[in-house]
Amino acid sequence: MNVASFMIHDVRRSRVRDDMRAAGVEALVVTHLPNLRYLTGFSGTAGAAILGAERCVLIVDFRYAAAARELLASPPADGVDLEIVDRGFDEAIVEVLQRTRPPRIGIEAASMPVSRFNRLSAALASASSTLVPTEGLIEARRAVKDAVEVATLREAARRLSGMARGALAFAREGRTERAVAADIDGAIRAAGFERPAFETIVASGPNSARPHARPGDRTLQSGDGVVLDFGGVYDGYCVDLTRTVHLGVPAPAFRRIAVAVREAHGAAIAAVRPGARPSQIDAAAREVLVRHGLGDAFGHGTGHGLGLEVHEDPRIAKLPGARPDTPVVPGMVFTIEPGAYVDGIGGVRIEDDVLVVDGGCEILTDVPIEL
Repeated sequence: MNVASFMIHDVRRSRVRDDMRAAGVEALVVTHLPNLRYLTGFSGTAGAAILGAERCVLIVDFRYAAAARELLASPPADGVDLEIVDRGFDEAIVEVLQRTRPPRIGIEAASMPVSRFNRLSAALASASSTLVPTEGLIEARRAVKDAVEVATLREAARRLSGMARGALAFAREGRTERAVAADIDGAIRAAGFERPAFETIVASGPNSARPHARPGDRTLQSGDGVVLDFGGVYDGYCVDLTRTVHLGVPAPAFRRIAVAVREAHGAAIAAVRPGARPSQIDAAAREVLVRHGLGDAFGHGTGHGLGLEVHEDPRIAKLPGARPDTPVVPGMVFTIEPGAYVDGIGGVRIEDDVLVVDGGCEILTDVPIEL
């Protein structure tokens, strides 16, 4: 961990502590791994942290002991203690909390199973501590990227864009969807990504009318529209891109869909600015498709947040039920990906990644839209 990264993690922990105080909890048990990485920089497959009012305890097992010591040693992470477990993680969490005895302990309600909550509650009863479900304390902070995250996402989008310009040519007549997807996955790794961000989508011909079709053995044919949706993980951060290509001359009905989706994509991007509500950005795309008679063909949201997870806040969708329609602010990064899908004709989706900046947005991905 370099000095800049150390300082960023310290700032992040301080901000989450402000939110803990507002939520009325003296400690927060962090078990959701993306949140753990956000607060400490630790990127293992198992671990936990207890964020207290003054100190943070990072809990790992023997597999990650050396990596965690190195992470916290250079420079020394003042305010972070390391606990190496030689028993279960829950036992270690309870022991740390019994030492500090905070009265009200927040847990991540969205990711902690009820059975685990009940076990921890019972174990902490003797310490007069109460577990309190909290929602999105860390996720709300993660939705607004700091300078380190923005730089990482810009570089990731640059790499994905460069890789995509060549990868679109993988979709050729006579190849199977699965073979095209395998080539795209290989190109993602060759571009310097740790791994694909999700299972690559290659949906050709009639399959393109299924928004999340999985690549199969269908052979691409002349006249097919092909939806290519892929992304990569770079230094822990996810980027995502979709383009639809056509093999041959598009039929008029397919071109009508492509023209409408491209217009909807542009309208949504034009609507992104500080203060805009997610539902307003979604409506900008949706109203275009309705005007083209394709309102019923657009059944998903217009976008989703990007960061340590490929789907996170903010969600760019129609007026939500339980979800807040909080205005977007500078530093948020999310996709714009309207689509329309018609059985018997095919589907089109166009997706780019955008960063909210003062006065509008910066389009992070840069790949020609061919249709």
